[in-house]
Amino acid sequence: MIWIGNKKALLNIAIASMLLLMPIIITGCGGAAKQKDKNFFTSGSPEADQRADQRMAQSEQLKGEGEGSGDKAVTDDKRSLFDRLGGDAGIQAISEDFITRAMADPRVNFTRKGITQGGLSIHREKSMEWDASTANIKLLKLHMSEFLGLASGGPSVYQGRQMKDAHADLHITNAEFDAALGDLKATLDKMKIANKEQKELLAIMETTRPQIVEEQ
Repeated sequence: MIWIGNKKALLNIAIASMLLLMPIIITGCGGAAKQKDKNFFTSGSPEADQRADQRMAQSEQLKGEGEGSGDKAVTDDKRSLFDRLGGDAGIQAISEDFITRAMADPRVNFTRKGITQGGLSIHREKSMEWDASTANIKLLKLHMSEFLGLASGGPSVYQGRQMKDAHADLHITNAEFDAALGDLKATLDKMKIANKEQKELLAIMETTRPQIVEEQ
């Protein structure tokens, strides 16, 4: 399930803007949005914000952290999410770890092994498995970085297909999408990204769910 966006899609759905992660990211995806207020979540979707908040709350509860833990130092930071994540270098590091982690997660089925196109077309038995070659993985990570950079308010330029088209017939489930978001959360924890920034990025990723998930 991969997430990437272009400017036309951003303007059309008014959202501020990664695994999921589907290898399709190498060809691209669309559907991010404009950042409305740098002091709040940048997804533009109340439902996505709520999902991200719930994920963070569950994580903090498991860790025994208090409400708002780790956020005080950045409360008054007016910079874009892109800058708060470390700019190009930070975004690239997140993409590198996230893609590597998601590809190794059997819950995600990143390469779509065993998935066929389905439907009534003559291609219904066509395998949708992705070729995880070195070149394809490298391009995937590049596109993920472009998407995250653009989605977080950076100067990135993304070139690729619309997200919904890119993920068509992959039969990605909510459970797989959730697993990928969990991998992203693990990456952000590993990199010691503050809770506020984690919530914003997870909320942005949540807005891509309707365009990626096909199987409820």
